[in-house]
Amino acid sequence: MAVHNHPQRHPGFHFPSLRRTRTAAPESADTTTAAATATRAHVFAGLRVLTGFVFLWAFLDKTFGFGYATQSGNGWIDGGSPTKGFLSGVAVGPMESTLHAWAGDAWADWLFMLGLLGIGLAVTAGIGLRLAAVAGTTMMALMWIAEWPPAKHLSDGAASMSTNPFVDYHLIYAVVLIALAAVGAGATWGLGRAWARLPFVSRNRWLL
Repeated sequence: MAVHNHPQRHPGFHFPSLRRTRTAAPESADTTTAAATATRAHVFAGLRVLTGFVFLWAFLDKTFGFGYATQSGNGWIDGGSPTKGFLSGVAVGPMESTLHAWAGDAWADWLFMLGLLGIGLAVTAGIGLRLAAVAGTTMMALMWIAEWPPAKHLSDGAASMSTNPFVDYHLIYAVVLIALAAVGAGATWGLGRAWARLPFVSRNRWLL
């Protein structure tokens, strides 16, 4: 007889739990989405700052000769040329002779250094990311051509030691710059929002 009493404990037991789950689900989903969005924004912001510093450091080292890529006393302010060593050392590729001719020219030095400074400042600050992406991609494309990864051998027949015939760090930097501009990475940890509100920027969206 006692067995007939057990089913009376079950009716309605699961239904309140299901109703609570259905009610809480949208709120949980919204919270998860918001957290993921915030995380993504901070990841891109961190990537932006690090990428900007790569360009800024290159400018500073080549200007003042900190003893890393540019030896002390060979900085731009000391009369050294930021482009002569790299361009004159190009040993392969379709623009080899052209780049040799450009090596050490004042216009090439100024254009290269202003590019490093402008891209570095813009990306670090989170402003003008579209312009920075165009300028940076152009610079990286020229440097990719200068190194010409597809070649197995240099002009003198020596092995090029290319580690990848297409994807190298120049391509990666270009893709990163384009991605940062596409997602508007300057809004987090940057001046992107303030920059976008400026009248001349709001009238010329390509300046974002």
